[in-house]
Amino acid sequence: MKIAITAQDKSLDSEFDSRFGRCKYFAIVDLETEECNFEDNEATTALGGAGVQSAQFLANSGVSSVVTGHVGPNASRALEAAGIKVFVMESGTVQDAISAYKERTLRQVSGATTDSHTGLNMPRRRRRS
Repeated sequence: MKIAITAQDKSLDSEFDSRFGRCKYFAIVDLETEECNFEDNEATTALGGAGVQSAQFLANSGVSSVVTGHVGPNASRALEAAGIKVFVMESGTVQDAISAYKERTLRQVSGATTDSHTGLNMPRRRRRS
């Protein structure tokens, strides 16, 4: 089974990105093999529809769940149509998200957790020193 985690950088130690459609990268994790690949999110710079494009990318990648901070209404509908479950967390690293998913401590949501176009204005979390 594959899951995706929204990420700010291409490292297990990087902060996860709270934005879904406009995250910089997706960490695609195969939970059976423990393999993790980081994919650029090409929808980051889209003028519109970033959430839907991101959802389509994850569906095409064979992902069954995504861990993120916020998901808008269009992205939520696209993820639901693709059968992709959405789990949310507030902060942490990509590795923290993997561990929390495996430990079943994340909250699953259905529907949007934020308004449309919020990702355009959401500040990125700064990396802890």
